[in-house]
Amino acid sequence: MPPRFLVHGGRALSGTIRPAGNKNAALPLLAATLLTPDPVELHNLPRIRDVEMMRALLLDLGAEAEWIGPNSLRVMTANVVAKPLDPELCAKIRASILLAGPLLARFGKVILPPPGGDVIGRRRVDTHFLALEQLGATVFVGDRYEIEAKSLVGADIFLDEPSVTGTENALMAAVAAVGRTTLRNAAAEPHVQDLARALVAMGASIEGIGTNVYIIEGGHPLHGTSYEIGPDHIEIGSFIGLAAVTNGSITIDPVRPDDLRSTLLGFDRLGIRPRVEGHRLVVDANQERRIRPDLGGHVPKLEDGPWPAFPADLTSIAIVAATQCEGLILIFEKMFESRLFFVDKLIGMGARIVLCDPHRVVISGRSSLRGGTVESPDIRAGMAVLLAALAAEGTSVIYNIGQIERGYERIDERLRALGAEIERRDD
Repeated sequence: MPPRFLVHGGRALSGTIRPAGNKNAALPLLAATLLTPDPVELHNLPRIRDVEMMRALLLDLGAEAEWIGPNSLRVMTANVVAKPLDPELCAKIRASILLAGPLLARFGKVILPPPGGDVIGRRRVDTHFLALEQLGATVFVGDRYEIEAKSLVGADIFLDEPSVTGTENALMAAVAAVGRTTLRNAAAEPHVQDLARALVAMGASIEGIGTNVYIIEGGHPLHGTSYEIGPDHIEIGSFIGLAAVTNGSITIDPVRPDDLRSTLLGFDRLGIRPRVEGHRLVVDANQERRIRPDLGGHVPKLEDGPWPAFPADLTSIAIVAATQCEGLILIFEKMFESRLFFVDKLIGMGARIVLCDPHRVVISGRSSLRGGTVESPDIRAGMAVLLAALAAEGTSVIYNIGQIERGYERIDERLRALGAEIERRDD
């Protein structure tokens, strides 16, 4: 039988858990190692499938990438060669698109197939190519993407949408482009900030980190560095939801409080209010778990959006948390039109949810969840289903757990340390 999680729910979890390094920072940072022939050491790197896939892509290009510690990787790209990216590897990970900018900067040409990854709706790549074109590249689109540039020159670029990976590709190409690049309407998520800070540590000149306008003085050679990735704010949000739905007491350590402002506002609306204590976040047991109506008693709405709004990757977690909170709430997922389709699995477990359309659900809580047999459709919905199984009475079986393991390191082991009854079965 395929790998699966066997979960016995209904237990309050407690203890301290360390969040892994930010997955969405790790992937562009691995791509950025192509910008210098010098060694780059990345620390607090999550040991997850997506990181291993990106490492495999670098190895296929001729890089050396050696684990020098449990979560530390040394990458040397001096012997990388210009060749088309492996289609089979690219089909397994959407972040393969992040190699476009640094390979173009390194070799003046890149050939890559369309990226894979989660099927959560239409995920356009136009923003990447429009930015690279303004830096001097020519893009040919067919059954694969071919990008060429005799030279990259700085430009004033307004992105057609604040795409995270589009911003990251533009940043990596811009540090190699001669002259000044002004990147407007850019993404500013914590993982984009991590990439920008790492590029600065490699010798790049970038101003505006944390805003939606970056100014890059490019064309200077980059050197090696040692960089520690920040804690994953999406994983931290997942653990807040975990504590709330199991009525547990969990301390998350360390955290970067500035990365959590919108996340904490969103959970506050559900009556879930963690305490920030320095670089720790404490979720006490017996949270109110009562949805706060809008003024006048109107049904409240929780909606996601580009940073600094509530993160889209936490929408699935918020839906499960809302099923365990008294009251009525509308959750509006603006970013991806297929992300909410997993709620039928929650409905089958006893949740009171109405799927209004591909972007909106209405949740009426609190629901008594029961165990069931479900499948993980993508990374974030998979984690949400796992939270539901831990909150439910009875036993659940979760299939397609490879999706969860793409984004959450050793999640079964770490949850068992908090008292969860979860077993990974491979037989």
